[in-house]
Amino acid sequence: MESRKKHFALVGCGTIARKHVHVIQNYLDNADIIGLCDKDFERAKQFEQSIGVPAFKSIKEMMNAISDDIDIISILTPSGIHFKNVIELVDYGKPLIIEKPIALRLEEADEILHACDSHNVKIFVVHQNRYNAPIIQAREALEKGRLGKLVLGTVRLRWKRDQAYYDEAKWRGTWANDGGVFTNQASHHIDMLTWFMGPVESVKAIGITRLANIECEDTGAAILRFTNGAIGIIEATTATRPHNLEGSISILGEKGSIVIGGFFMNELTTWEFEDEEPGDEDIFERKGKNPENWGYNLGEYLKGVISSVDHNKKGLVDGLEGRKSLELISAIYESIETGKEISLRFQPKRCRLGII
Repeated sequence: MESRKKHFALVGCGTIARKHVHVIQNYLDNADIIGLCDKDFERAKQFEQSIGVPAFKSIKEMMNAISDDIDIISILTPSGIHFKNVIELVDYGKPLIIEKPIALRLEEADEILHACDSHNVKIFVVHQNRYNAPIIQAREALEKGRLGKLVLGTVRLRWKRDQAYYDEAKWRGTWANDGGVFTNQASHHIDMLTWFMGPVESVKAIGITRLANIECEDTGAAILRFTNGAIGIIEATTATRPHNLEGSISILGEKGSIVIGGFFMNELTTWEFEDEEPGDEDIFERKGKNPENWGYNLGEYLKGVISSVDHNKKGLVDGLEGRKSLELISAIYESIETGKEISLRFQPKRCRLGII
């Protein structure tokens, strides 16, 4: 017997919600959307009219009306509101998808994890680039030991976000609800770097606000020491002009080198190893790029979420995985504020992220 489609409810109807709607409606055969809400009810009503899904004024109103029919809830609100949303939703016992980052403050992330554990609620943090076709191949090579001892991992985010982008939504670029380039745009790259290179021992960072009129940084760099002895470099800016340049990752080891470029780590550019294996000769043709579907990686991510819910198994990016990138981002800001190298497993003291 064919199982019923998974029913999604969306909390937040901003820009990122449009992508989730597109992917669920056009990429997933086994899912649909049955409700959405936003504190800006006019915006929610616009979504209702465009996709034919009932809109609600609040989480409480939505859950009172359709809670029994909801299978998964996606939290797509500004980052600074994630914690409040989770705490309001956790009592309903539904699996939760949270757009990155999991929260803005480490203590909030820990409370989210505790609350979800206490209520036996599965939690997933959106880092969909782990499903990019070249990334999957690179991860398999890493796990097979083809890179050998890791030496250097680098991520480069060179994007354009002009003043109009920040002015479009008041929460963007603020400490209370967003953070700067490290938290918003580069969080995917930071997640990817640590996924390949492993736990971070310490970080030293600088950040500046060079072109945008915002509270937080639009440009920054960080040097990482990993517990395995390797080094990492993060270069991130939204002040690239006149156009976006790249969003890339390089992994260098004693036995090989991998570079994945493109806009969001989606195009394989270097695949070199001391020992060749079958499939290397046509890797660029087979797995060098994502398929040409907008939202492909998010679709694969959501398929993984549904599989995790159906089979009661761990998701690829659960709450603990989501916390890892937030901890490093918090340490980066602590280093920027203090001018010191910050050891991980620390208690933030001067990090302004999430502070009103």
